[in-house]
Amino acid sequence: MGKNKRHLTRQEEFDLLKLILDKFLWLGVLIMGYGFWRVISASNDIWYGLIVMLSGAVLLLVFMAILVREYNFMK
Repeated sequence: MGKNKRHLTRQEEFDLLKLILDKFLWLGVLIMGYGFWRVISASNDIWYGLIVMLSGAVLLLVFMAILVREYNFMK
């Protein structure tokens, strides 16, 4: 007996992608928050905190680009 596979619509695929990438966006925000905390808490680790904040911002930009590209593909 064959299995009935349910195929997702484009909108359902996009909603699933948003749910998954949302977790990575939170990760980027947490990384930036940790970098900010390092900047304000340790006077000798300012550069390390700024580098961590920059890496969190880069992570956010990468995943934002993925979301925008996927959204434009759907239209």
